[in-house]
Amino acid sequence: MAEDELPDTVVERAETLTRRARKAVDENEQTAYLEERGSLLSDHGYRARVREDDATEILVLYPDEWVEDGTVEPGEIDDTGRAVERRISGPASGDNWAEVDRHNRTVAGRVREEHGAVHGETAEAFATFMSNHYAKPVEEAAPDEKQEFRDEYFPRNAWPSDEQLAQVEASLEYIERVAERGD
Repeated sequence: MAEDELPDTVVERAETLTRRARKAVDENEQTAYLEERGSLLSDHGYRARVREDDATEILVLYPDEWVEDGTVEPGEIDDTGRAVERRISGPASGDNWAEVDRHNRTVAGRVREEHGAVHGETAEAFATFMSNHYAKPVEEAAPDEKQEFRDEYFPRNAWPSDEQLAQVEASLEYIERVAERGD
């Protein structure tokens, strides 16, 4: 793990505290959970927000240094890989998510090894998309999910290079081949 990455235990605790805060009936209890989460993340130089996408909610943990005057400027971020996203509501959230995400990240790593950085970065973005939005293995992506990735998620959330945009179809084919091979 890189020195500036959040430890898995911190990510899991932040997710748990977020879920508890969202379920809390008492306002004081909710505040206590959110304050504990804020303190925990602050100790590691991170912040949290919940992003709503369609019928799902996603906990986003991101470094403090990304915030300038209370706003995150995506164009100013060199390494978006430092952010952590976890689905906290919607279809297939929970225990199965971690297993699916591990699988998808393994596939992305193999795509990078076999086909280079451009396809690897796209594979990592697709792994994040499938894990967080559908909690499905990358090889199970339906045609409309791939279309959503290409048209909406990829250009808005992955900040792809021109080369990545030009080669996204080839990247998706490599992802499918590597995943189905399953070695």
